[in-house]
This record gives sequence, structure tokens and C-alpha cells, in this order.
Amino acid sequence: MTVFSFPTITRPIRHLQRYRRILTVFTRHGFGFAISQLPSEPFWLRDLTPLPKPEPASLPFHFRQALEELGPAFVKLGQVLSTRPDLLPPDYIAELTKLQDEVQPVVWADIENVLRQELDAPLEDVFDEINTVPLASASLAQVHLAKLSTRERVAIKVQRPNILPTLMTDLEIIHDIARYVQNHTPLGKVYDLVEIAEDFADTVNSELDYVSEGRNADRFRENFKDVPGVHIPWVHWEHTTKRVLVLEYIEGIKIDQIAAIDAAGHDRQAIATHAANMIIQEVLVDGFFHADPHPGNFMVMQDNVIGAMDFGMVGYLSRADRVNLIRLYNVAVQLNAKGATEELIHIGAAPPDVDRKNLTRDIERLLNHYSGLQLREMHLQEVMEDVMPVVFEHRLKLPNNFWLLAKTLAMMEGLGLTLVPEFDIFEFSKPYVSKLILSTVVPDWNWLSDTVRRGLAWMDLFEELPHAGQLLIDRLEKREPVLLSFDQANLETLDRLFTRLALSVIIAGMTIGLAGLIPVVTNTNWVVQAIVILSFILVLLIGARVVWSIVRKR
Repeated sequence: MTVFSFPTITRPIRHLQRYRRILTVFTRHGFGFAISQLPSEPFWLRDLTPLPKPEPASLPFHFRQALEELGPAFVKLGQVLSTRPDLLPPDYIAELTKLQDEVQPVVWADIENVLRQELDAPLEDVFDEINTVPLASASLAQVHLAKLSTRERVAIKVQRPNILPTLMTDLEIIHDIARYVQNHTPLGKVYDLVEIAEDFADTVNSELDYVSEGRNADRFRENFKDVPGVHIPWVHWEHTTKRVLVLEYIEGIKIDQIAAIDAAGHDRQAIATHAANMIIQEVLVDGFFHADPHPGNFMVMQDNVIGAMDFGMVGYLSRADRVNLIRLYNVAVQLNAKGATEELIHIGAAPPDVDRKNLTRDIERLLNHYSGLQLREMHLQEVMEDVMPVVFEHRLKLPNNFWLLAKTLAMMEGLGLTLVPEFDIFEFSKPYVSKLILSTVVPDWNWLSDTVRRGLAWMDLFEELPHAGQLLIDRLEKREPVLLSFDQANLETLDRLFTRLALSVIIAGMTIGLAGLIPVVTNTNWVVQAIVILSFILVLLIGARVVWSIVRKR
């Protein structure tokens, strides 16, 4: 939940010094030319002299440097923008992926003060010892190794002191700038910049709430309880607050330290399998995934078990999202450019006025680049780099979680290839993909609750009908009455028409669904194949019967 509101008048005055600091940094890095593009100059831009525009090739580098110079909020903004090729050109995306969230550590005395403020009990009663040298130091938090009074080793994540005022100010300023650009430049007609700024603010606030992060860890642990080879640390809730998170300490080797993994005698193939199982469980089964999978967040423990850490940034995929992604994936691997265009329009990624012909042509050109290659010869990072120009050119607007997922999968693929260069994640995931697609046409128990919910909605409607009918009669009495009358023959004709229309829609949907399912179930057992093929034939026969009825009755 966002912890600040967005007033509109007083903030530019209240934050004038910070506004000028931000504009000065961007001007010094060569972005002063952008000020001249504004239709009217805000008062907080006055007296700033733009420097000459640098060479275009160096602008992405200077953009990253400016964000790093401005502090945590802007570093986080750059990290979020690095997942949005629909907003920035590919060279900017490539540069922003280099952003490092590592800063000088805070002195122990300041961290100790935060701990004493947050914990209910005296620090000495909770911890037997704390290592004052941090394990990690990021822009928002610092992590220290400690031992509880029970002698259990834990990792303490502590929010950096005095960070909230500056962070909240920067989030407000980012929102104000987004609103100004939204209302005064052509970009506002293309993108909902205010919504992007508000989503970003929610993301940052989620990362600042360590109670929320602890709940994420609990949810992951529950999701992975039946998945071998993955360990999620336990949360010590009795010592956890919004600014302090105490987790079970995970000891192991960073997953990208191959030499150390080999020296310890670990099985790289088993580790890669566990990593693949983890991604499949998160993406295809749960729709809840770890959205910051850099190597430092995964440790190889005993028995090749992967220990995961840092659950502040997560992504969500609804069941419809997962099905849409797999449908898009299916048409892509079939090199079906027209089908890919239709899928992008279906999920709302392409704007209504998109040039379908040009988009299909560019997608076809992109897909032809991979013609003849097997899936194991394709690397997601390279595919993403090829896709980015098309996305930016046609202003495709996939949901932010889709881009977050793409970045997550690319990073995990990189880890997998580091562990086992010949590991084929696509082949490994085929049974799970087939199962998910099969579940879209085979009803599960959810249909019962949906049916009950719709039935209750109809009951509510029937209760309202007498009142609505009386209102309609009252309105008609005050004007020229319009009498609607149907005799029995009219009603029977309408009934037949609507019945045939409903049957036609249902049969068309089932035919398309089963036709798309046939190639998917080719790798399943013969019973499933037989059921799908027989169902397809039966639907075709029913469809033929309906068509004959329509022709015969004219």
C-alpha cells in the first residue's frame, strides 16, 4: 500500500531545492536539451542553463550515471525501467541493466539504533552476538549476520536509517514530473505516465515493508513444500517489523561460482534441474515468482539444494496471463507472424490504431531470423534483444509483470547455461506447458464455484426485476407510451434464433480450442490423445447438424 498521497500544488514549492538538484544533475549529464522541448517552462526550471547536447551514443551511459548520482529512488527507477522495452529504446535498456544497487555501508552505531527502536526487547536479550561488518549493503537496506539467544544463526535485514524522507520526496517528484509530461507533451498521448509512476511508488513501498517481504517468503515456502531441491528460509516473526527482517541464515556457495561448486563436489546437472523446477513452479503453476533472481540471491547448499533469498520484489501472473503467454509462445515457435499479431491484439498489447500489416511484417522478419533453429539453440537474452526494437517501434504495451517475467527468465536462463551449457529448459518444461494448456479446456472444480456465483447474480437480478419494471412503467406513463408486444409465434421464433446463435458460438469456441489442443497433446499418453481427437470429431458432427438445421429452416 502506498504510504504517501499525491497533492498537486504545494509540493513543487516545498521540494524546490530537490527539484533543482535533480534538474542540475540531468543538465550536467547532457539532458538539458530536453527542457527546450517543453511547451511551457515550469518555474522550477527557471535559470537553469542547458549544456550542449552530447553525442547520442553516449546519452544512455549518462542517463545511468545521472540515476546513480541521484540516489536510491532513481536507482530503483532505472532498475524498473530496464524491464520496460516498451518505454525506452534498446540502447537505454542495455545500459540500465548495469545499474548496481551497492553502496557504502552505514556505520554500525546507526544500524544499532534502528534495531533498538524496532525490537520490543533489549538487543542483548534477543541476540547473543551480531557481526558489525555487513554481509551486504544496498541502497535501501543493510544485512548483518547474527546469532539469536537460542544460538541459531540468522540474517538481519535492517532498513537504512533516515532514508524515508528523501525517498518519499523523490517518489513525489517523480510523480509530479510524470504528470507534467503527461499533460504537456505528446508522450502523454502514448503512455499513461502517471500510472507508471504510481506503480513504481507501490513497488518501492513494498520493498520498504519487511513484514510484506516476510509474507512473501512464507508464501514461497508453502508453494515449494512439495518441490525437491529448493529451500526457503524461515522468518523469525517474533523479531520482524516493518524496518527489520530476521531470517534463517542460508550458508552455501553463490550459484554462479562454478569453480567453488565443483570443488565442493556438487552435481551441476542436479542444480540446474532444481533451478528449472523452481522457475516452472513459480511461473506455470503458482503465477507468483521471484523477480530479482541475480546470482547473489541463490546459494547452493548441501545435497545440491538451492537456497533462495531476498523476497522484496515479486511478480504475479494470473491464470489468464499464463495461458496468454503460452498461446503467444506457441504461435511464435510455429513462426506464425499473423498469429502472433492477433495474440498481441487479443491480450491488449497492441494499441487500437496499430498498423497490423507493418507489425506482422516486422514480426515475420524477426521470426525468420530463428527459422531452422531448434529451441535449445535459442537463448532468451538474445531473443529479448531482438524483440526490443519491435516493441518500441510499435508501442506494444505488455503488462509490467510480463516484462518483469522476461527479465527473470533471461537471468535464470543465464544461470542455467553457466551451470550446464547444454541444458534445454524448453524441452524440460514441455510436459508442464501441455498440462497447463490441457487445463484450459478440461474443467476443474473452479467451474462449480463460478457457476454458483453466476447463479447468485441471476437471483439478485430476479429480485430487482419487479422494482425495475415499476420504474419503467412510471417513465412510460410520463411520456408517449411505447408498447412492445409479442405473440406466441414471435417468441418461439426468437427462442430458436437465440438458441442457434448460442450453439454456434459454443461450437465455434470448442472447435478452435480442441484444434489448438491436438498438437499439444501429441507428447501425452494415447488415452488423452484419443479423448481429444474424439471430442474434436464429435464437436464437428454437432456443428454440421446445427448448420443443416439453419439451412433447412432458412
